[in-house]
Amino acid sequence: MAPGDLDRALCGLDFPTDDNVIVGLKSADDAGVYRISDDLAIIQTVDFFTPIVDDPYMFGQITAANALSDVYAMGGIPKTAMNLVAFPVKDMDLSVLRQIIQGGIDKLKEAGVVLMGGHSIEDRELKYGLSVTGFIHPDRILTKKNLRLGDRMVLTKPLGTGVINTAIKAGLASAETVERVSRQMAELNRDAAIVMADFQVHACTDITGFGLLGHLAEMVETSGLSVRVCTADIPMIADALEFASMGLIPAGAYKNREFRENIVRRGPNVTQVTEDLLFDPQTSGGLLICVEGTQAGRLLDGLKNAGVDSVAAIADVVEGTEEKIYLD
Repeated sequence: MAPGDLDRALCGLDFPTDDNVIVGLKSADDAGVYRISDDLAIIQTVDFFTPIVDDPYMFGQITAANALSDVYAMGGIPKTAMNLVAFPVKDMDLSVLRQIIQGGIDKLKEAGVVLMGGHSIEDRELKYGLSVTGFIHPDRILTKKNLRLGDRMVLTKPLGTGVINTAIKAGLASAETVERVSRQMAELNRDAAIVMADFQVHACTDITGFGLLGHLAEMVETSGLSVRVCTADIPMIADALEFASMGLIPAGAYKNREFRENIVRRGPNVTQVTEDLLFDPQTSGGLLICVEGTQAGRLLDGLKNAGVDSVAAIADVVEGTEEKIYLD
């Protein structure tokens, strides 16, 4: 679905409300949050998609990591999950589905999450995903909003998975590249979330289908501030730069640019290929953490010590009521 399509489809509908909804449909956040008591709220999210790699087990791992990521991005701890399956049972052996589910189960075990059940349907196109419920204290919820002047923005995974997945479909990615990028997409954002909990984080999101600039735009809107991005500091998958320069750009990147180009100002030294990767739709991308500026160095050290190897500070929140993203 293209950016903005869902907003247009839902416009004018009268949704049920509840005073205990802390984060709901009125905000473009990663998940919903519902207050259970003064010291407990639940985070609820759901995500599913078609296969992006050929290995069924790895597809299950990636899908589970992607679904869990929204809970981590909001500062929560995922606790339970439910499977969502659409499977072409007449055209595909059930052993494929078993491998997918096993991949998801193993990733849930790694995260300490209990699989409670799920729902499956017969469909001509294979799809897999999970709904996830997590816990958080109502006073510790992180949303996309709440940028502060002087904050620094830290990214925890390299960009370029959308371009690599396009190259995989074209048969151009090497087995080594497929393996390396698949491992990156299957990596949980748990360790990064644990580390950031000890710092003065004002806002956070995970980078997925709208690309870095699409998700950053959601953070900038209504903030009364702007963001200056140092593109040279952004971690990127080396092969993705090469494939992007060959024109292997996923359709989603063009949709992301069309939707958000009005908020982006590209500096003279920023190449088209670099901007393509900043709009590149990611699968199970890293966290984008907005932290109090003086704490950014210690946050980076903490993340690296926790094994988050490709982390980098990539942007600064600056004055600018025009609410733009400046690429330098």
